[in-house]
Amino acid sequence: MTYTVDFVDVSTVGLESSPVAEPLAGLRANEARYFKNKYDWTFTTTPAADAADTIAWVHGILWDERDLAIASPPLEACEFDVDGTRFAYVFYASGLSINVMYALADGGKRAVGFKLADGMEVPQELSSFKFARQRSKLAGTIRGSYFVIKHEH
Repeated sequence: MTYTVDFVDVSTVGLESSPVAEPLAGLRANEARYFKNKYDWTFTTTPAADAADTIAWVHGILWDERDLAIASPPLEACEFDVDGTRFAYVFYASGLSINVMYALADGGKRAVGFKLADGMEVPQELSSFKFARQRSKLAGTIRGSYFVIKHEH
């Protein structure tokens, strides 16, 4: 069952099993607000069990580009195309959010972003990345990092 993310009344629906469910819900709502404001896109997520293809695509990029495997189980994911760019998000029980921005046209921007929910420690598998901080009314302090995708996926 899909969940339409509400960034006005933030809910932990779908994220209840995370030890940082409330900050992760704020992080998810922050992403929903961004897409609504920038693209007029309604952000909806699907339980991980129903989003195997999206999660496999994201995990394949992580492994192919950086030999990364995420230890935490995924809780939710979403995938959509907006303005010629394919976006995918995976939200993990640990409080990690991974997003892929993949331009469909050759030569466009392609990157993987990592965001950590407020209160979450940097996972061991991401310890080589430097994380910048930003404040969000919905998510508190978000720490984020990224890398540029170099191969075709």
